[in-house]
Parts: sequence; C-alpha cells; structure tokens
Amino acid sequence: MKTLEKQAKTVDEAIELALEELKVSRNEVEVEIIEEGNRGILGFLSKLAKVKVMVKPNPEEIAYNFLKGILRFIDEEVKISSSFNDNVLKMQIEVQKAGIIIGKHGSTLDSLQYLTSLVVNRNTKDYVRVILDAENYREKREKTLERLAKRMAEKVKDTKRSITLEPMYPNERRLIHTALQKDPGVTTKSVGQEPNRRVIISLR
Repeated sequence: MKTLEKQAKTVDEAIELALEELKVSRNEVEVEIIEEGNRGILGFLSKLAKVKVMVKPNPEEIAYNFLKGILRFIDEEVKISSSFNDNVLKMQIEVQKAGIIIGKHGSTLDSLQYLTSLVVNRNTKDYVRVILDAENYREKREKTLERLAKRMAEKVKDTKRSITLEPMYPNERRLIHTALQKDPGVTTKSVGQEPNRRVIISLR
C-alpha cells in the first residue's frame, strides 16, 4: 500500500498536499491523523498538523495481476476484462481452452474465484464480492439448471414421487430452490453433507 506523510497548517491542507503528490482523489485513500496541529500563545502556530495518507488497494488491479500470473501458464494470450460497481468485481476471462478454466460443472472456475476473492480481500476493510466467468458459463449454467428444475418438478407432479438430483455446489442448489420457490405444486430441500449434498424435489 502506497503511503505518504505530510505536514501543513491544518489537517485538510496536509491531506490536500498528499493527494496532489500521490495524484489520487480523496475517496481513493485512507487518512490517519498523526497530529491535529495547534496554535500557541497570541495565536501563533506552535505545531503543524501531520497526516499519513494511504492509497487504498485497487481490487481490479490486484485481481487482474493475480489471474494473469496463473492463467499465462495455460494461455499466454489470455484476456481479462472487468467491471467494479457497488463492491462487486465481475471479471470475464477469454482463453483458447476455456474448458480447462471452467472445469466440471464450473469447479475450476469456482476455485479460481475463491482464490481471487481471498487475494483481493486480504488488505481491504470493505468486503469485495468477486465473480469470475469464462465464455458466459455462469449464465448458461444458470439457464440449464432452471430448465432442469422445472422439468424435474413436472415429473414429480406426474409421478407423485420425489426426485433426488445429483450433488451440486451451494450456489447451484440455491438456483434450484429459487427456480421452484413459487411453484405451488412442489417443495425443495437440501440433504446430505458436502461435497455430496443434493436437492430433493417433492410434492407440496
């Protein structure tokens, strides 16, 4: 984290001097006031104000450098784009062999996302949610699971028998529950222990 200490007649002046030298805006830094500064007898300045200004880590830059360092071993021409809004960092990965990055049911992508989140949040006060994607896998998988949920729900209604789905990751199970929560004919619940936890769809 880049830091700079500055002195001036007032705290605000010291902060402005630091911002000017660091070439950043006020919302990009954290400020620690070391000395408030004060005036002595007859109003003469006896002690300058002193502050320490620290540039906040840039989540996009941290995540980009981390992923680039890992993925260059798979594809030296890897492209990573990102957007950062409301403490949500979305990153899109473009590689020739996307299947390797995604893994079975997105397992490798989820692992990369978890590791990137750890790195990004290591030195931040405000938690940043990291979402990684490759070839729009997340959206495609979500639609696939929604279709599966509705198809299995209809089968439960037709056969009057519960159906247990294959083991899924927590976020995928959540999609199944959400897809069917407004269906008046069925109910869902998760059973078992990770990593073999499954969703059961039953008649309501």
